[in-house]
Amino acid sequence: MSDTVKHDPNISIFEKYLTVWVLICMGVGILIGQFLPVIPETLSRFEYYQVSIPVAILIWIMIFPMMVKIDFTSILNVTKKPRGLFLTTFMNWAIKPFSMFLIASFFFLFVFGGLIEDALAREYIAGAVLLGAAPCTAMVFVWSKLTNGDPAYTLVQVSVNNIIILLLFAPIVALLLGVGNVIVPWNTLILSTILFVVVPVVLGFATRKTVVKKKGMAYFEEEFVNKFDKVTMIGLLMTLTIIFSFQGERIIQNPYHIILISIPLIIQTFFIFVATYGGAYACKLPFAVAAPSAFIGASNFFELAVAVSISLFGLNSGATLATVVGVLVEVPVMLLLVKIANKTQGKFARFENN
Repeated sequence: MSDTVKHDPNISIFEKYLTVWVLICMGVGILIGQFLPVIPETLSRFEYYQVSIPVAILIWIMIFPMMVKIDFTSILNVTKKPRGLFLTTFMNWAIKPFSMFLIASFFFLFVFGGLIEDALAREYIAGAVLLGAAPCTAMVFVWSKLTNGDPAYTLVQVSVNNIIILLLFAPIVALLLGVGNVIVPWNTLILSTILFVVVPVVLGFATRKTVVKKKGMAYFEEEFVNKFDKVTMIGLLMTLTIIFSFQGERIIQNPYHIILISIPLIIQTFFIFVATYGGAYACKLPFAVAAPSAFIGASNFFELAVAVSISLFGLNSGATLATVVGVLVEVPVMLLLVKIANKTQGKFARFENN
């Protein structure tokens, strides 16, 4: 382990125990949904094409500090080293949806066959497939930040991923679920892409350019960006609180099935992370590229998965419950993977100049 990882002065007590704060926020969100339902009811009114505007604002708060730090001229350098993009694209679209389908089918139809009726098991498989066919587009910026990932690479990676989602999400879901008339809420998909990627990029670029022009690069790097150190984590915790205030009732009503659903989802997450992270090592990618490469496939675009599930199967369906469980397990598991990545950073030291 490198000293940078072991004694990183940028890791605060707040970040060190982030898993604890995440679990607390989940609990608070569920309690709000149970005892103060007026809050989620009020927030639910601020939706446009099934995209929550309050959640979108909080995601801006999470992503904006990272976008501000990007030197956009460095994005051009990403295209000169395309191995990371090729690896991520291959894992996200040639492997991830199909491995999710196989793992979910194995557990729900065979391992849990005597515990879950067949029709409901197939609904859970459908929800898992929706998650597997939607690689992450927003939260990956948070995981990248926690491993000091290359922000320019992460941005290009997410942009390419969004374009591919537009082209392949519906056909892959239709193929795996055997449904020829998959109805994808394209307005939701396009609006999510604009809100979670385009808007933060534009704001970050404009802010960086304005501050550097008025105050100089030294002020920008030494003072301005440091003002946002805690903003990303606070945005994450507030986002989780809101999400679970909406989904708490469903989780409380199905505690037993929550555990069953979470098992294949967690296994899938670890499988994609290990496969991509190992592939990055085999490709001799530097750690700042390897880590976000593994994170984008390991985590999911749960906003899209939940929206499509509601559109296809209904709010109270098993498929929608499965997508909500995806949200429940993703953050603690991804924080564990962040810790694993940071502890193994030294193994990529030899590739830093690649």
